[in-house]
Amino acid sequence: MTTAKRIVPDRCLGTIIDVQDFFLAQVRDRRARDRIATNTLNFARLLDYFRIPLLVTLERPVYRKGSVLNGLKRHLGDRAHLFEKDFFDLTREKKIRSFLGHAKKKQVIVAGCETEVCVLQSCLGLLGLGYEVYVVEDLLFSSSRKVESALARMHAAGAVFLTYKTLYYELLEAVEGAAQRTKSLGPFPDDLPDCAA
Repeated sequence: MTTAKRIVPDRCLGTIIDVQDFFLAQVRDRRARDRIATNTLNFARLLDYFRIPLLVTLERPVYRKGSVLNGLKRHLGDRAHLFEKDFFDLTREKKIRSFLGHAKKKQVIVAGCETEVCVLQSCLGLLGLGYEVYVVEDLLFSSSRKVESALARMHAAGAVFLTYKTLYYELLEAVEGAAQRTKSLGPFPDDLPDCAA
């Protein structure tokens, strides 16, 4: 049994897996699609504030499935690295695997879609490479309603599940740390919510 460790900004890398128009369109409820886009954007902004590199994947063919969402693209910053992929498991792509090796991070925070396909296989791949994997459960989505077995499988393999709110406060660490954070990272964005929409 893997023991959950604290998330440490200097040791971690974020991933946004395949949040593209093709997959969002399969979510029938427009409000749910808007929530997914907003939550993914806030996740990217939170990681960017803490200087956490972000790996963003796009499933091919991009001309059919879509590129990075417009709102998200504006907030990716220079710590975001974009990769197209053919494999469902992002670790099977040579360029991504090379990037992971050069990044020298041991913790990976995962968000994206589809829960029972690319997210599942990527988490299993990352765990197989020895990474500590943290899955932000309220930042996952799928065209299927039946994802419980995929969640159980990731958990059994050693992935640690958390919410966006848990991640937010674990990165902040303390109420009293605001002055020190501002000194090293700049003012924290007032409009960044502490919970997923």
